[in-house]
Amino acid sequence: MPLLRGNLHAHTTFSDGVRSPKALVAEYEARGYDFLAITDHDDHENLVRPVYEDALDRLAPSLLLFRGIELNHPRFAQHVGRVYGDADSLWVLNHPARYKLTVDETLDRIAAIRRGGWPLDAIEVTDTGHYRPLYDTPAIPLVKIATDDAHRPPHFGRAWIEVDAARSRDAIIRAIRAGDVRIVFAE
Repeated sequence: MPLLRGNLHAHTTFSDGVRSPKALVAEYEARGYDFLAITDHDDHENLVRPVYEDALDRLAPSLLLFRGIELNHPRFAQHVGRVYGDADSLWVLNHPARYKLTVDETLDRIAAIRRGGWPLDAIEVTDTGHYRPLYDTPAIPLVKIATDDAHRPPHFGRAWIEVDAARSRDAIIRAIRAGDVRIVFAE
């Protein structure tokens, strides 16, 4: 089975991205991606439901599209991504480098988020697609993923994951949780 290439963190004009959902999907299809998660911010003024859901429902992508959300943690400044499969969700600690966290602070933050009921599965070792090796350590007991946190063209395609899984949302989530994932960076 060939590896599937994908990005689990991307934004549209429904939050702070510069591409409509349709244009963002086209961007990643043109780059040969097999899957993409649209993870607009939960608190953005443009994220009006049901307009947002209707826009995503109208898409007919050739890539496998995940719905997601980038949540703001209620107790401290931290984004957490929730990527929805068909029956399950993947929870990701987004861009810890943006908050300038040490490894110990990251571990404390993971524990606090989990105590609050958000079961983190993975951590981004990137910030807008740039590798942040501090977080790519066995000391952090989460699966490591790379995303480009796509907001605008310079971000698109900087970093991605490759997953050994069947082409289904739940199979991809299960593979990531199992650590059957490879992080890749554009050259």
